[in-house]
Amino acid sequence: MLKYRLLLFFALSIAALKLTAQTVTMEKIELAGELINVYYSLDDSNPNHEYQIDLYSSKDNFAEPLTKVSGEVGAEIKPGVYHMISWNAYEEIGGYEGELALEIRARVYIPFVKITGFDAGAKFKRGQAYPLLWKSGNMGGQIDIELYKDQSRVGGDRNVPNSGKYEYAFEGSAKPGKDYRLKFTNTRNRDEATYTGYFQIVPKIPIVIKVGALAGLAAGAYLLLNSSGGSESGGSSAAEPLAGHPDFPDP
Repeated sequence: MLKYRLLLFFALSIAALKLTAQTVTMEKIELAGELINVYYSLDDSNPNHEYQIDLYSSKDNFAEPLTKVSGEVGAEIKPGVYHMISWNAYEEIGGYEGELALEIRARVYIPFVKITGFDAGAKFKRGQAYPLLWKSGNMGGQIDIELYKDQSRVGGDRNVPNSGKYEYAFEGSAKPGKDYRLKFTNTRNRDEATYTGYFQIVPKIPIVIKVGALAGLAAGAYLLLNSSGGSESGGSSAAEPLAGHPDFPDP
């Protein structure tokens, strides 16, 4: 059970939205076990606009966006009614006790790069290079392409030309697993960054194949050790000289 009282207070950061006909409306909130579900509607006269939606809490005085969130949150959120953000409060803040306020911040999302042809949920082999493609309204300059596992940086390539294509080799030291994603950052303005969807990294050679190969070698060694002869009844366990061998003359 959650050990804090949630205040029914929500603030909307809509300074960027007031310039045109956009509104954000908080619909309702519900507690679902360790999850807090926040429902909101985003109305825009231009349905082609996309938004960056983030959820904040008063625990850190609304300093950093919450990370244990899912649903219609993050970049490229389209206008619509009854969007939902699901926040795993217990996983993020544990046994926090006391009052807690939430805040939704929304701004028009204009990425400096838009990644294309990338399959979220795909599997990539560590140590192997794959082509990356993206579009940018301002080609030129340099970007950083970095590999993250959840919120932790694993590695990456710095100062990559912002040309719209690049061969990226996934780190051979990356542990197989899920929750990986790539981060693209503008080196001229590090506030301009975008992530791919989450994907999986797998071993370059599947473990089951490695095990099968070792088993084959062991079986081959066993056959060699048992092919040196013996009587039909199983042979003698005593060592015997090899007849006719120059190192072992017959007595």
